[in-house]
Amino acid sequence: MTPTMTRGLFACLAAMALGAGLIPLKAQAQPAAAQSIWDGVYTDAQAERGRGQYGQHCAVCHGPALEGSFVMPPLTGEFIADWTGTSLADLYDKIQTTMPLNAPGTLRPANTADILAYLLKVNNFPAGQKELGAAPGELGAISFDAIKPAAPSARGRRGDK
Repeated sequence: MTPTMTRGLFACLAAMALGAGLIPLKAQAQPAAAQSIWDGVYTDAQAERGRGQYGQHCAVCHGPALEGSFVMPPLTGEFIADWTGTSLADLYDKIQTTMPLNAPGTLRPANTADILAYLLKVNNFPAGQKELGAAPGELGAISFDAIKPAAPSARGRRGDK
């Protein structure tokens, strides 16, 4: 096989893996987000609804405590690192198009947003006053950050003398 053919085959396999969700979307360039998951982007009431939806649609594979199984990954712990650097739109899209495993793409958009709120709550990201929506533009403006970003005023002072 020639080097050109090898590169083409690799590019094709990489595109298929990305489309199947095997390569995290954080490898792709992301626009700067206006908000972070640390900014309270969901409400406690929404997360509570999401807990019920999770139990109904997700727990059978991911476990009742989001611990994962021999088939599916946990939705706590390493889960955070896997999605760091992406936007909530990326995670929402993954859930919306590939879950539940036995009926992908059947969740209503509002249910997917509620489940996403529950995942944020369980992973100790703070709740806020406004519910998380399902609009791609809104979700794309929220970054998935494992570590709380510095406050804007603190960021401005770092380089000041």
